[in-house]
Amino acid sequence: MGWATGIMVYLVIWWIALFMVLPLGVKRVENPGRGQETGAPERPELLRKAIITSIVAAVLWLAFYGFYQLDLLSFRRLEGS
Repeated sequence: MGWATGIMVYLVIWWIALFMVLPLGVKRVENPGRGQETGAPERPELLRKAIITSIVAAVLWLAFYGFYQLDLLSFRRLEGS
């Protein structure tokens, strides 16, 4: 796997992990003001969620890379079947 492929796999894993982490700890605004969406989170804490997402994505990418290096995950073998 080249470095460009590794980066792209990490980015795909990062986006999937972001959508899993976004709902964590969300509290709705009790009394929304004028022009405020009723379903908007009170404190989105996006920086904290981005950091958590990066850590989760790094762990998942390392697992993927390990499987790839051990040849447990081979797309070429699947193609030949």
